[in-house]
Amino acid sequence: MKTAIAALIVMTAYSMTINSQNMEPSTITLPSEQLTITHDWDKVFPKSDKVDHRKVTFPNRYGITLVADLYVPKNATGPLPAIAVCGPFGAVKEQSSGLYAQEMAERGFISLAFDPSFTGESGGQPRYMTSPDINTEDFSAAVDFLVTNPMVKPGAVGIIGICGWGGLAINAAASDPRIKATVASTMYDMSRVNSNGYFDVADSVEERSKTREALASQRTEDFKTGKPKLGGGVPDVLPEEAPKFLRDYYDYYKTKRGYHVRSLNSNGGRNATSAIPWINFPLMSRAGEIETAVMVIHGEKAHSFYFGSDAYKKLTVTPGKENNKLFMAIPGASHTDLYDKKDIIPFDSLEVFFNEYL
Repeated sequence: MKTAIAALIVMTAYSMTINSQNMEPSTITLPSEQLTITHDWDKVFPKSDKVDHRKVTFPNRYGITLVADLYVPKNATGPLPAIAVCGPFGAVKEQSSGLYAQEMAERGFISLAFDPSFTGESGGQPRYMTSPDINTEDFSAAVDFLVTNPMVKPGAVGIIGICGWGGLAINAAASDPRIKATVASTMYDMSRVNSNGYFDVADSVEERSKTREALASQRTEDFKTGKPKLGGGVPDVLPEEAPKFLRDYYDYYKTKRGYHVRSLNSNGGRNATSAIPWINFPLMSRAGEIETAVMVIHGEKAHSFYFGSDAYKKLTVTPGKENNKLFMAIPGASHTDLYDKKDIIPFDSLEVFFNEYL
């Protein structure tokens, strides 16, 4: 009994009072989470002189405090439409999402780039965890912050999800009608890739059973050690046979172009058991019920192109709004080209889209 209690104390890191003789109700004191927030400019892109910037915090529905960068056009007057941005999956707001947010602020939108739960400067324990439910909720929490902000035009909030957060953005739009316009850029379907492998090569009961066995074994080890193992980010040294998309990731996450000290992909990666919920909980199952505007943009040469094109096929055109579901293929562009290459990312089209539907 004492051994079991000791293991539980180690795993939870909570202060517990337990009567081991009669097992009367115990008191558990949860530690208050202290966040470390950097106010210096530590982005991987230059600061714009056309935009005011500050850090903000807000809670999600699960009580996790999210930290975000708020970008506001300089000398803004009157309520403005607003956009919340997140992604890529495993990145932080100092990378691609911040670049998107700052660019959209230059174009007249109040923009919010946030770190998701368990990641970057945001709260949540254990660190580097992912969840289809909580991460979808993170988008709605950002919407909570924006729709209650007096600077934001009522009823004029949209979202942008990049890479794995593209699928989460569509998922959020399906559940939250306050989101009036959604962009999924160079998107991944994280449920599909975790369940089926890349290009669906492991889409079988046998392969998923192998994956579940490996994840269950790792979960046991994590419980024994009291510390979740990280799955590893982009490798420090590329194997000679590395496919092009891995080389593209390396070129972004491991070089001066995109490396950031808090980025999971640039460093140790996500929790090794992160795939568990994604296998059983498919994203975008209600995508066909989204009545608001959705725009999917994808690089024509991206290894992930099939995620975006198949997600678009799930969308249903709203009667009377025949143009509110859009797909844009960017000629010659790879997956990571849409992370930060401003001459390739179709910001003009994003501006037109959001101006029309916000």
